[in-house]
Amino acid sequence: MARGEGILPDFPMVDAHVHLYDPNAIDYPWMKGEPALNSPHGSADYTAATGGVAVDRLVWVEVDAAPGRHLDEAVWVEAAAQNDNRLGAIVASMPLENGAVAEPDIAAFASMPLARAVRRLIQGHVEEPGWCLRPDFVAGVKLLAKYDLGFEICIYHPQMADAVELVRRCPEVRFILDHIGKPGIKDGLCEPWGSRMRELAGLPNVVCKVSGVVTEADHQSWTYDEVAPYVAHAIECFGFDRVAFGGDWPVMELATRYPDWVAMVDRVTAGVSEAELRKLYRDTAIGFYRL
Repeated sequence: MARGEGILPDFPMVDAHVHLYDPNAIDYPWMKGEPALNSPHGSADYTAATGGVAVDRLVWVEVDAAPGRHLDEAVWVEAAAQNDNRLGAIVASMPLENGAVAEPDIAAFASMPLARAVRRLIQGHVEEPGWCLRPDFVAGVKLLAKYDLGFEICIYHPQMADAVELVRRCPEVRFILDHIGKPGIKDGLCEPWGSRMRELAGLPNVVCKVSGVVTEADHQSWTYDEVAPYVAHAIECFGFDRVAFGGDWPVMELATRYPDWVAMVDRVTAGVSEAELRKLYRDTAIGFYRL
């Protein structure tokens, strides 16, 4: 079978976006409304879900723990990493909206061996335009450069302009855009998301994570032809030097299976060189997260 007909990458991948968690250890209030996710999801469950796809390194990303539990969550993952040598990087939540007041927590996290980046969910403030541009939030993001930590931008597509401006205001910080900016796939919206992606890609200190895309379409009825143009546009904007594959497990299981998501990305990239595929599936993540 030729590439592009469903063959998965023939080398081990790096998954740049994995959520492992235990609601019995750390409280996640938002999960009360998501029964499919509100149970322990550990390394063994992830391995089973990958369905034979070879993954040799994982980037763990925060799961929006209850207020005040962000460091506890990072400590929990550090412990989990002792039993799973694939876990090579931690992206923790930090209360960056507190500005300089957040620095002790940032410093404590940065002292952990696997600390690589911080995510503070901007998407939860989609009804508050400019939330991530408030002076204290920008100051909190700027602190990350001092500790060699990147920042993960997790937004909905109406917040793209704010994200562009945030990156512009923090040129010394390394950024990675989660889930290609969560475009409005379900509603068939291409703009202004598409233009903002080009604008964001024009800034040298940001890369893009090809992750969690199908969950922005209708979970039950999405099609390849509906989703693929958004993935292709993201890759075209950023180029293979600045895109990284992510599974977004287990959230992605609301809409698809892990091997099917990998097969879809593989189909979108049919015909590209193995060197480009390795950048997408391995090298960009290895570079950004120092794996």
